[in-house]
Amino acid sequence: MFIPSFFARRVMRGAVAAALCALIAAGAHGAPALDFEQALRLAGERSQQPVALTAAVAAARERAVAAGQLPDPVLKLGVNNLPISGSGQFDFGREAMTSRSIGFAQSFTREDKRHARAGRYEREAEAAQAQRALVQIEVRREAAMAWFERHYLERKLALLQALRDETALQVHAAQAVYRGGGGAQSDVFGARSALAQMDNRIVQAGSERAASAVRLSRWTGEPEQRPLGASPDIASPPLAQASLDARFAAHPQLVLLQRREALAEAEADIARSERRADWSAEVMYSQRGSDYADMVSFNVSIPLQFDRANRQDRELAARLSGVDQIRAERDEAARAYLAQARAWLLGWQGNRERLRRYDETLIPLAADRVQAALAAYRGGAGSLSGVLEARSAEIDTRIGHLNVELETALLWARLRYLFADGDDTHSTTEVRP
Repeated sequence: MFIPSFFARRVMRGAVAAALCALIAAGAHGAPALDFEQALRLAGERSQQPVALTAAVAAARERAVAAGQLPDPVLKLGVNNLPISGSGQFDFGREAMTSRSIGFAQSFTREDKRHARAGRYEREAEAAQAQRALVQIEVRREAAMAWFERHYLERKLALLQALRDETALQVHAAQAVYRGGGGAQSDVFGARSALAQMDNRIVQAGSERAASAVRLSRWTGEPEQRPLGASPDIASPPLAQASLDARFAAHPQLVLLQRREALAEAEADIARSERRADWSAEVMYSQRGSDYADMVSFNVSIPLQFDRANRQDRELAARLSGVDQIRAERDEAARAYLAQARAWLLGWQGNRERLRRYDETLIPLAADRVQAALAAYRGGAGSLSGVLEARSAEIDTRIGHLNVELETALLWARLRYLFADGDDTHSTTEVRP
């Protein structure tokens, strides 16, 4: 049977997509499946962000110890009042004022100031710890979403391939009827067009699946061809409304903002301690010529804060304003995060209802419509275009079901990894709109 070249190209593209499905299926027998939880564990082990933040915590705590110490003493060596002209030029013993001196100076930083500086780095370490906890949750969430995305795109590709085979049979049937003189040539072209459109959708789905495999591999480090295991149960509530309200203060984003607020308060404490000046002391021994007596000097230095209102007080006011700014931002963020989480929870439940309607009503109706159109066509009471239209509607319905499933899975992942432990997966209380 002769097939036009443009149609041959469409068939070839469909064959490529079929080969891709075959490779995926073959991979399932050649390599162990990548389970959902295993993917998350690998992502957590592979990510370097927690490692970097662990180093930041250690660095801040080292600085905290250093900041709590007194400054190093200063050793001073010098020659004082050495003549550089006249008969006693460069003579250490001719001039009574000439001396060689050695001394020590020590700055005495106030204890409350050293405590404030050490506390500031402790708060920085706590903020880095909170950032690390947040990153660990985000890594698990992103890996979970990448796993779901690839899982459902593979299902979509397999569904399109199966539906393509049915469409190809319709093409052959239309051609056979036309050759027997019982059909219109337009039916043949309509069937070929439907098959070509299906091939286009398969190629697009294959590209999307390949891209999702790259994204998952970025998190897990596993080969892109490694098959996936079974999907977790996204029908079970990932989080209960009551638990969300009770535990929301432990939201990692809010904990991080609390730690940053504490850091700003510690910087304000430093500015407050700077309102009282440090002082320093110095002792010096000076040796003069043999004809003159040696001497000892004592000095104390105290900074004069004669303009505290425009210096230290201004700095303190700026730091306190920074605390107010972060506190206001935290309060605003808390409302935003809570509203977002509630929207996710309601969206997840709404999608569960939509999936139920797909399973119970929409998909069966679409399949019945196809069967009715086929029966009418075979009985001579309908056209092939009606069959193709019904088949296209069924395909769109099934793809819509998968899209809602993917959206539901992504919402499930966001809620499941909203908190550090995620122990609400066993909750059975659903939110009510």
